[in-house]
Parts: sequence; structure tokens; C-alpha cells
Amino acid sequence: MTSGCKTVIAFLTVICGLLFAVVDLESHWPLWTWLALLALAVGVPLLSTLVAGRRPNPVPVEMAPMLPVVPVERRDQRVTRVALPSSSEDYDFLFSATVRWNPSGERSEEPILNPAGLAIDAILERARAITEKRDPHRASLVQHELNGALGRMQRDDTKFLDVMAESVTLTLSDQDQERLDKLAAVRKDKAVWEHERKYEQSRREYLGEDVLKDTGSAVVWWLARNDDQVEKTVNDIGLLTQLSSAAQNAEVPSQFRRFVPSLEEPMEATVYAEPRPATATELLESLLRTEGIGDDDPGLPLLWARFSDVFEAHGRTDIADELRHRFEPFDTEEE
Repeated sequence: MTSGCKTVIAFLTVICGLLFAVVDLESHWPLWTWLALLALAVGVPLLSTLVAGRRPNPVPVEMAPMLPVVPVERRDQRVTRVALPSSSEDYDFLFSATVRWNPSGERSEEPILNPAGLAIDAILERARAITEKRDPHRASLVQHELNGALGRMQRDDTKFLDVMAESVTLTLSDQDQERLDKLAAVRKDKAVWEHERKYEQSRREYLGEDVLKDTGSAVVWWLARNDDQVEKTVNDIGLLTQLSSAAQNAEVPSQFRRFVPSLEEPMEATVYAEPRPATATELLESLLRTEGIGDDDPGLPLLWARFSDVFEAHGRTDIADELRHRFEPFDTEEE
């Protein structure tokens, strides 16, 4: 018995049971009549099923035709690490996904020779339209955006296929990721340095142009910082005077000099004359004294005369005259 026959018998059994129930409610049959009809309604289908199941099959099982199994068409393909542009030049995303497609049926009269190629091209165009507007350092965020945008079946430009993608991953190459990390660290360090520089510059302007503008401003600032301790502020006027004068690159005002006991009047510079260069006569006298020849040496006039002749022979008549003039007294005494 086929499954269709079994279904029909079960359906008729249910209908008969319902009819008997309606008739019993209207006619008020005795209980034994109701039980008999119920047994008959259940027994007859069971008996028919047993009889039909014992009939031999007119066609042996080994003679039944074996229909060929229709091959399942594969309608998905994995693409891996396809370079897609980002908003930063020379930094590409690496796109991977499982592409799925279904024939749209809109243009069934034209055959599709490579549906996988059409589907992949459509997905890459949809992904590129998003990635080329995104920063490369936001790869993980763009990945979730692509999963949502590509997860819906959409008709491709050729109208042949409905295409979607799933299991999308978006990364950067290791070298690009390292470069972006370094650039981010440099930008952060630069921002911190800029804030520190501006903070230091602001402090300098505050101290130089406001606090230490003059001694009076410094005293008022110091008094405010020391909780109205007047005596301490008065004792520190000398220090504040020196600080304000140094900050303004100016002399200590005369009215505050008495608060700076260590302040000294500027000393007058002593003028030293350049020493006169020694003459040839003085140099020769120094040489002779070094050699132990004094002015009382009897051979000294002859020695001076020879020195004079030597200098005169070499054209230095000025030195020769100076030497002769030096020993003129000796010559007079000898005469």
C-alpha cells in the first residue's frame, strides 16, 4: 500500500467517526450501539491496511528504475585578501568574504557562463564604494559595516544575479599596520608636547608680564600666595625686588635698594697702561748682567764698542748710536 492510500483511509476513518458522533447526539442511541460503531470504525481501516500490506508488489524492487541524482549547483565562492583602496593613499584594505548568488530569472533567455565571476565583481564594487571613503586605521569598524551592507541580496548591474556576501573580514598588511601604529604614536606625542609647550609658555607670560612686571606686582602676588602673612612678605621684599628686576632685565629701582643689603655699588674699572717695550740697550744690559758682566768690568767699553760696530755693519745705525751714547761717560773718564 502506498502512502497515498494510507492517508485516504485515515482521513475516511476520521470522517466516519465524526458522522457517528453527530448521529448519536441527535438520535440518543444506547451505549452498546455507540461502542459497536466505534469498534467498527476503527477495525475496518486496520483490517484493510493489513490486507493491502500482504499483497505482493507487481514490480520487483531490483527492477524499479534508478533515477539519476540531480547535481546540486554550487552558488558560493570564497575570496581572500583582495586589495581594496582606503581614503589614505598607499594604504589598502585586504578584503575576504564568502560570496553567494542566485539567478534572478529576469534575463533567463541569455546563458551565464561564469556566474561566480559576475557575483564576485558585484561584491567587490559594492565593498570598494565603502572602503575608499574610510580611514585605514578603522579597519575593524569598517569590517562590521561591510558585513551589514553586503549581507543583503541585491541585483547586480547585469540583472542576471542576486548577490550577497557573508563572513566578511577586513585587515591591513602587517607592514601597513605597523606604520600606522607608529604614526599614531608620533601624533599623540606631538599633541602632548604641544600642550606642554603652551602650558609652559602661558606660565612664562603670566610670571613675566603679570607677576614679575615690577616689584609692586611681585609683592602683591607673594602676599596673596602666603595667606596675608604681611611680616613674611615684608622680609621677602628684597628677594622679590631682585626677581622682578632680573625678569625685566633692568636695574634694581633706587627706592628698593635698601631692601637688598648685599647689593654693591658698581666698581670703577682700573685702567692699566700697556708696558713700554724694552730697548736694545736695555736688552743687552740684561744679557750682560745674566752672564755676570757688571758695569765695573774694565772690558765693558770695548764690548759695547764692538756691539755698536756690529749693528752699524748691519745697517742698524740707530741702535749703534744708542749704544755709543750709552757709554759716552766711560769714554770721557778715560780721556
